[in-house]
Amino acid sequence: MLHLHTSVVRRALAIASLALPLAGFAASSVSPGVYLDDMTSPELRDRIAAGTTTALVPIGGTEQSGPHIVLGKHNVRARVLAGRIAAKLGDAVVAPVVAYVPEGAIAPPAAHMRFAGTISIPDAAFEALLESTAKSLCQHGMRDVFFLGDHGGYQTNEAKAAARVNRSGGCRAHALGAYYDAATTTFNADLKQRGFTDAEIGTHAGLADTALSLAADPALVRPAQSAAGSRGGVRAGVHGDPTRATADLGRIGVERIVDASVAAIRAAREPIPNPSHRK
Repeated sequence: MLHLHTSVVRRALAIASLALPLAGFAASSVSPGVYLDDMTSPELRDRIAAGTTTALVPIGGTEQSGPHIVLGKHNVRARVLAGRIAAKLGDAVVAPVVAYVPEGAIAPPAAHMRFAGTISIPDAAFEALLESTAKSLCQHGMRDVFFLGDHGGYQTNEAKAAARVNRSGGCRAHALGAYYDAATTTFNADLKQRGFTDAEIGTHAGLADTALSLAADPALVRPAQSAAGSRGGVRAGVHGDPTRATADLGRIGVERIVDASVAAIRAAREPIPNPSHRK
């Protein structure tokens, strides 16, 4: 009887294991969220037809952030924050993250390229990528495309790419400066009001950067290595002191970024003039 009972249990478990992938497929095939790469082409087409004509292009980067933050920090953060922004807007979709960005000269290595794992591309290639991304989205019916840059080094490149798209006509591209301003100037002011110093807040992989990463996804940070980053300082690729960073502090920055970005996007969107209506 025991042998029979065991075989029955094993058979039931086997059937259940076969059913799990099917259940997962069914769950993932309905009601996609705001991320374009989670949608089918007809699903996106229907959303555009129903009035979703704003696309957000999150821009990250693959760079060192000291011994305590993973190389893909900007990519994860940009995707999470863009998703929050799109959800709050209610009529926007999020394009795939741009993970390859200018990070300094490759040979001889400069800036972040001096540290293992950083990937850099030329300014011209990056700007062309953004321009073509925006034009592709506009070709499918988007009217406004916003570049959301999570890293300070390429903010000017975003503006140049947007200007080229706008000169071509047909849709509008925007370099959303409000996103990065809220992540730095505004969030830093919030941290200073709570007693943190500029030296602690830092400009790269310090308290502010680490806190935002923890709020976006705790897996981005290696807490045990935070002290090493603080001691190593600039030599370890850290500008600031990450040791007192927490997800709760980071959530203050997240809310600042989302609110400022939503307000700026709503203010920037206007009907595109119809040439036939011009006198």
